[in-house]
Amino acid sequence: MCRREGMKLFLKGLRCETAKCPVERQDRNKPPGMASWRRGRSSDYGIHLREKQKVKRYYGVLENQFRSYYKRAVRMQGNTGEELLGLLERRLDNVIYKLNFASSRKKARQIIAHGHIHVNGRKVDVPSYLVRQGDKISLKAADKTKKLVKSYLETEGGVSLQTWLQVDAATMSGVIVALPTRDDVQIPVEEQLVVEFCSR
Repeated sequence: MCRREGMKLFLKGLRCETAKCPVERQDRNKPPGMASWRRGRSSDYGIHLREKQKVKRYYGVLENQFRSYYKRAVRMQGNTGEELLGLLERRLDNVIYKLNFASSRKKARQIIAHGHIHVNGRKVDVPSYLVRQGDKISLKAADKTKKLVKSYLETEGGVSLQTWLQVDAATMSGVIVALPTRDDVQIPVEEQLVVEFCSR
C-alpha cells in the first residue's frame, strides 16, 4: 500500500523507520505491478482517487466507513475536508496510536477489540469510537494489559505527542484536552481533492 501511494503510511509501526521498509529499498521503491515503469501520466480522476485512497489507507478504514465519515462531515458546519480529517483523527484507534499505547493503528485496533481500553471508566471495544474533548483514556486494571502498553511507551521512536492529547506515563492514561485541527493531521494530503472525488 505504501508503494502504491508513493509514501510511508506507517502501517507496520517501527518497521517503517528501518531499512526493511519497502519504500526505503531501492529495488522496491516503485509502484507495485510488473509494468509500473510503463505507466504514463495520471488522469484527473486518478489523482483524485489516489488522494482518497491515501487517506483511507492511512487511517485503516474501509470504503463504506469512509463514505459514512464523509456524509457526516458534509452535515457539519465548516470546511468539509477539514471536518472529515477531524473525524478520522478522533477515532479511538488513532488516539491510542498517537498516545503511544500501540506501535501502529492495526495494533491499536487489536488492543481495543480485546477490551484493554476504557474511556471515562467504561470499557470500549469499538475501534471506530469517536472521542470527545475531556474524555479520559485508561487501561484495564490487569498486569498483562499494563505490561503490554508499557513496552510500547518505553520503545524509542514512537509518535511525537500532539497538543490536543495529554498522556500520563506513570498511570498510563491519556486525556483529550482539545479536538484535533487541520494542523494536527500529519499525513500530507489535499483534502479538497478528496471532497471533490466523494461528491461526484
